[in-house]
Amino acid sequence: MIKYQSIYLSFEGKAILQDFSLDIKKGEKVLILGPSGIGKTSLFSLVLGFVLPDRGEVFFDGELVDKRSVWSVRKKIAYVDQNASIGLGRVMDWFSFVSSLKANQARDFSRERICELFELFKLHCDFLKKDISQLSGGERQRVAIITAVLLGRDVFFLDEATASLDKELKKTVVDFFIHRTDWTVVSVSHDSQWMDAKGVKIFDMEKRKWAS
Repeated sequence: MIKYQSIYLSFEGKAILQDFSLDIKKGEKVLILGPSGIGKTSLFSLVLGFVLPDRGEVFFDGELVDKRSVWSVRKKIAYVDQNASIGLGRVMDWFSFVSSLKANQARDFSRERICELFELFKLHCDFLKKDISQLSGGERQRVAIITAVLLGRDVFFLDEATASLDKELKKTVVDFFIHRTDWTVVSVSHDSQWMDAKGVKIFDMEKRKWAS
């Protein structure tokens, strides 16, 4: 599904990845571990085409990720970044904006579906009326996660997506993602709920090998 093949990547003269290879199969739930600056988020950026490797190749679903294919690849991935970027205005306005985009017009962004997910992630449906500027970090993260789910994709990149949640909510989110057998989920996180979850494969970026 996702393959990094002999990747070399540097930023401002500093080597981030050197001869890095990793193969993530369809349906796997993978946790990427490692200290800051070791290149965890860069793994997402390479697949999404935000950065290009100095050397090596990245493949998504058997297709080489390059300038010609990157837009097609992005449409198949739901990405939740660590800043939970969800725009401005009311929460409902945000969902209306996302659903209006051409690529998402066939997706179910109905109030009923949104409220169903809100309930699952411990948010009241009236929350739709709130202004995004007034949300806590944990509330923003949950809105970003719900947005990703509504996109209807089956590959998820989660970059510290549960960092601002309490212990119970962290477990709710982790359980939600790992029990979808048809979804491929790659998570960068230091939360123990990901590390302890049954069925999650752990890749140690520092040792460049699978930990489990």
